[in-house]
Amino acid sequence: MSLVRYEPWGLLNQLHGEIDRMFDPRLHRIGGDAEDQLATSDWVPAVDIREEGQRYVIHADVPGVKPEDIEVHMEDGVLTIKGQRYSENKDEREGFKRVERVRGSFFRRFSLPDTADAESISAKSKDGVLEITIPKQAKVMPKRINVES
Repeated sequence: MSLVRYEPWGLLNQLHGEIDRMFDPRLHRIGGDAEDQLATSDWVPAVDIREEGQRYVIHADVPGVKPEDIEVHMEDGVLTIKGQRYSENKDEREGFKRVERVRGSFFRRFSLPDTADAESISAKSKDGVLEITIPKQAKVMPKRINVES
């Protein structure tokens, strides 16, 4: 006989979670005329965004995602990160009782400031962390104009 914990609000909490997912702000529109469909993510990687002196840096946690399964796009001031984490082939004899590691596609979008240099964006993935470096554009220094008499 196994001991089962009684959760009086379990079903209500499950309903609340489903409603939250239904109104999730991470639903995005992709593409233009050809791809005018609603896209959702199976999971959303956590990100850290940092501004440094001459660049912006985004770190995204993407454990188990191969670099070739990640796409990074920049278009009209919006940086898009999307990719796929595939399921590992598991032996059915292992007898999983619970699987919490999410598999499937992910999708994130970020609006970049006007100072971002879209032509020089670079991305690398190491140890399950995707690092995207967005250099800032060189600022135009004010120029003093002499007034002649």
